[in-house]
Amino acid sequence: MTGQNKFFDDMSRMMTNAMGVAQGARSEAETAFNSWIDRWLAERNLVTREEFDAVRDMAIKARTENAELKARLDALDAAPRGNSTPSDAQG
Repeated sequence: MTGQNKFFDDMSRMMTNAMGVAQGARSEAETAFNSWIDRWLAERNLVTREEFDAVRDMAIKARTENAELKARLDALDAAPRGNSTPSDAQG
């Protein structure tokens, strides 16, 4: 009976150790893979999400400003071109 219990205890310890080794190997593999991916992405000059969002926001702002300026120019072009004085142009 005790021989059988010792066998199961030994098997249990061996399996626990094997799981620890497997988890360590998994952790090392993940680290190596993540490092490889980081290097691969860096070599391709890809941008991060934060950089992309910042540039997108700048482009949206520029388009909005351009649309506003175009509307002002269109309004100026549509205005009558009488004899205006500088004080008229300011008001």
